[in-house]
Amino acid sequence: MGSMEDIVAEIKNCKKCELYKMKTNYVPGTGSPNAKIVFVGEAPGRDEDLQGEPFVGAAGKLLNEMLSKIGLSRRDVYICNVIKCRPPDNREPSEEEILACGDYLRRQLDVIKPNLIVCLGRVAAKFVFEDFGLEFTSISKVKGKVFEVERWDKKVKIYPIYHPAAILYRQQLREDYEKMFKNIALIAGLKRQPDLFDFIN
Repeated sequence: MGSMEDIVAEIKNCKKCELYKMKTNYVPGTGSPNAKIVFVGEAPGRDEDLQGEPFVGAAGKLLNEMLSKIGLSRRDVYICNVIKCRPPDNREPSEEEILACGDYLRRQLDVIKPNLIVCLGRVAAKFVFEDFGLEFTSISKVKGKVFEVERWDKKVKIYPIYHPAAILYRQQLREDYEKMFKNIALIAGLKRQPDLFDFIN
């Protein structure tokens, strides 16, 4: 399995798929390796590719804002993607690319052993669900619901929500998105908010 430093070093030398030839920077992940909450996205975009850090563009600014609303910063959580190199033109990663790259995420999760995994969008949710033995249907059907699994000798919660980029394109979803982040605080035990129990299924 190795340490997080070992995994990051491997990622930065990875040639398992053709994406490494097109990337500017590898994007392993950022945050605390002792985090209780891990946010998993799909793949790096243009800004992430340039800076070598996940969620630093417009979607990242929204993610930072949502974290701040529940009293968290990027230092308190771990943020990464299923894919560690940017697909050309921000296209969705292929099954072959996910197969080649996915083991890095598995090993990162094994190092961190989080209590809560927040899946940002369909690709991340599908990967995490299948890896944890859950049936994935569609992001619209599973979003905002809490799923509990056994892993690392404890109960781990999986919470799929929309990717923040989706909220930028569909501002009518923003209110619900804020409720989902308040729910994250509740699920993670960050603070007591009894009025939010209605949002947990």
